[in-house]
Amino acid sequence: MAGRTVQTGGESPVALKRRARKINRILGETYPYAVAELDFGNAFELLVATVLSAQTTDVRVNLTTPALFARYPDPRALAEAEESELQEIIRPTGFYRAKANSLLALSRRLVDEFDGVVPGTVEDLVTLPGVGRKTANVVLGNAFGVPGITVDTHFGRLARRFGWTAAEDPVKVEQDVAALFERKDWTMLSHHVVFHGRRICHAKKPACGACPVAALCPSYGDGETDPTRAAKLLKYELAPGREELLESMRAGRTRSELREAGHGLGA
Repeated sequence: MAGRTVQTGGESPVALKRRARKINRILGETYPYAVAELDFGNAFELLVATVLSAQTTDVRVNLTTPALFARYPDPRALAEAEESELQEIIRPTGFYRAKANSLLALSRRLVDEFDGVVPGTVEDLVTLPGVGRKTANVVLGNAFGVPGITVDTHFGRLARRFGWTAAEDPVKVEQDVAALFERKDWTMLSHHVVFHGRRICHAKKPACGACPVAALCPSYGDGETDPTRAAKLLKYELAPGREELLESMRAGRTRSELREAGHGLGA
């Protein structure tokens, strides 16, 4: 519910932790269907999709990966890909030359160093070309069930708006936020915050008047506070006119089922 926000000046560490966890609980109630928005069937597919997601949308990546994985279903196949053919397949995701180089290099390293198997630790994953901590935590949390905090642009923006951190460096953001939550909650926390950043707490004009955690947010008022005008800023399944999609997601329909039913999943 929107309204007057809390004041966090002089907030104690205990109060900060309580407020942060309450925000996560409310976001979990708002987005009980929150999941990784990249389509994947195994750790390799998620790794590749996450590398492709840089500087583009998950929707665009999901339109591109079916053909990519049909052509190159595993690291060995991708390691032997013709570079020009790979570039053409992933061209819609942008920066396709650099991404093709990364995918070829990481696939070859998977084959040469890890016997064609995606490793299950941050330490090993970040040795792969094109893979940083963000990508590693996405893969660990969603393909291996290992808790991790994914600090993308949405997560970093909201963590600062919520007063969870003042840091800009993603590693420091991850450390600051990790200290506020139980480890078991890290992966779902990431989903909740990223969903909120994409749907309500936008970069340029957050919909403060339609925000379920407005009363707990020290940045309330940075965006549109009028409830009617704020509602018009909502995106994805929360956007006006997409009530059927929202109800289907709340009912547990999978992304593939939603697409088959004719629902567009973009903003």
